[in-house]
Amino acid sequence: MNDSLNAPTRVCVTGANGFIGAQIVKDLLEQGYRVRGTVRSTSDPKKSEHLTSLPGAGERLELVEAHLLETASFDAAVADCDFVIHTASPYVVDVEDPQRDLVDPALKGTLNVLESAAQVPSIKRIVLTSSMAAVSDEFPDRPLTEADWNEKSSLSRNPYYYSKMLAEKAAWEFMEQRKPSFDLVAINPLLVIGPSLSPGLNTSNESLLRLLNGGFPAIIDLTWGLVDVRDIARAHVLALETPKASGRYVCMAEALSIAEIVELLRSNGYADYKLPKLRLDNAFGNALIKLYSYTQPKGEGTYIRTQVGRVPIVDTTKIRTDLGLSFRDVRKSVLDAVEDMKEWGHV
Repeated sequence: MNDSLNAPTRVCVTGANGFIGAQIVKDLLEQGYRVRGTVRSTSDPKKSEHLTSLPGAGERLELVEAHLLETASFDAAVADCDFVIHTASPYVVDVEDPQRDLVDPALKGTLNVLESAAQVPSIKRIVLTSSMAAVSDEFPDRPLTEADWNEKSSLSRNPYYYSKMLAEKAAWEFMEQRKPSFDLVAINPLLVIGPSLSPGLNTSNESLLRLLNGGFPAIIDLTWGLVDVRDIARAHVLALETPKASGRYVCMAEALSIAEIVELLRSNGYADYKLPKLRLDNAFGNALIKLYSYTQPKGEGTYIRTQVGRVPIVDTTKIRTDLGLSFRDVRKSVLDAVEDMKEWGHV
C-alpha cells in the first residue's frame, strides 16, 4: 500500500463478484485495504464464497447489495469510503434489447455510482473500469491512444462498445459539470483473460473455450488484443494509489492472432481438443467470413465485420510510465486461463 495513504483505507468495489472485480478485491486485500464490495444479492452466501474465503476477507471485507439501475442504490456502499473502483457493467455481445440490456445498466449505473459518491466528502478518487470499446470499435493502421474515442458504434453496430463509450463519456461530463471533490481515472483494457476466482465462465475466457470445443470451425483472420486479469486488477489499484494518475489508460499486453493461439494450445498439450485446422486467415477467407457474418445474430455479425483482417495496435506508454505497470506474457495467460477452465470443469 502507498505510504501516503492512511491505512487502513476503505475502498468500495462495485461488481465485486465479477471476473475483474473479484481479482481487484483480492489485490486490495493483499495490500491491506478494507474493502466494501457490491453484489446484486447477499441472500445466497455461496455465490460470494470465492470472495469471503480470500485471505484477509474475514477482517476487512464487507459485502452489500446494490443495483445499477436503482437511484441511490450505492449510497450505503460508498459511505465513508476513501476510494471507489467501479467495475459493474454487463459484458455481452448479443442481447435481446441493446438499450435495456447494455446501455441502460452501463450508463445509468455509472451515473448512479458517481451521484452517490458526490455526497461523500471522504472520497478522493474513482477508478472506472472502461474498455478499449470506448476508444474504438475497429483498429486503424496506427497505434490507438488515450486521445481516441469510439465514434462509430451505435445500438445497431457493436452495441456493447456503444454502451462502454456512452458510460465513460457520461462520467467525464459529470466530472466537468458537477466538479465533485474527487477525481476520476479510467482503465481501458482490451480482451481480459486469465484465471478466474469464481466458477462462472466470463465472456473473454469463453472465447478461448470456443477455440477448444469446436466453436471455431476454421482459423480466421482475427487478432485479439490481450491482457491478463491480474494485470488489470493491478492497474486499478495502482491508479488508486498513484497521486499523479489522471485521465484514461489504454491497456493491452500483446496481440495474438487466432492462428498463433491455436498453435500455442496445440503445442502445449491440447492437440486432442477440437482446435480448428482449416486455414481461412487470408483474403478469400475474409470475404467468406464477412458474408457468413450476416447469418449471425446482429451483435456477433457486426463484431466479425469490424474485426476480421485488422490487428490491434495500442500505445501503452502512458500506463507503463505513469503507473509503472508491466505486463505478463499473454501466452502464459492463455495457458493459465485454459488450465483454470479445466479445473472449474468448463473444458
